[in-house]
Amino acid sequence: MNETLRDAAGRVERRIAAACERSGRERGEVNVIAVTKYVTLERTVEVIEAGYSNIGENRWQDAKDKWEALREREDVKWHFIGHLQTNKVKDVLGRFAAVHSLDRWSLAEEIQKKAERLGLVVPCFVQLNVSGEETKYGLPPDQLMSFLERLKSCSAIDVVGLMTMAPHEEDPEKTRPVFRRLRELREEANAAGAYGKPIAHLSMGMSNDFEIAIEEGATWVRLGSVLVGKEG
Repeated sequence: MNETLRDAAGRVERRIAAACERSGRERGEVNVIAVTKYVTLERTVEVIEAGYSNIGENRWQDAKDKWEALREREDVKWHFIGHLQTNKVKDVLGRFAAVHSLDRWSLAEEIQKKAERLGLVVPCFVQLNVSGEETKYGLPPDQLMSFLERLKSCSAIDVVGLMTMAPHEEDPEKTRPVFRRLRELREEANAAGAYGKPIAHLSMGMSNDFEIAIEEGATWVRLGSVLVGKEG
């Protein structure tokens, strides 16, 4: 591991630990996805060797060479964190440990069809557009309950959490209402039994705002530039 990555990892870990302490949480409750979409295979390997075994990519065509080079490594889990087109489902299933961007019924149907054929059960996060931004993907929050009810019929999909992206703010504190609302939505869905089993995880928080997300209950944070940089 080069010095720059070692330093970045140390800073990130200290910030995560401090956010956990402020919110009365254990450090072990927060998982880090190292987002490698902007870096080389060599830097990705350095990140893995630094102890970050959960790797996030947004598009299969960008992840393909890295995935193929590292496919024999059992210590690496790949997370698909970008918008997933239905015609790309076939590329993702069996390669990624989880899909963080299930945001529409047509995608659920395609995952169900392909996964059932492969004998897979796919861990998925339902993506919600909590901020209401037109530029963001995600299901409107008021459709969550009915969507979860429909997903009960998908035997090859396991909803393990909810995901959202907050607006990029100069002051990260302004993102707090978005993360708080996602936590509340999970609590409401669980209280209502909308999915039939508790939804455990919240995938929220990126380089600019992960500390606020942790304070509001994030169990997965997606860190790119603050951890791995933008180029290898």
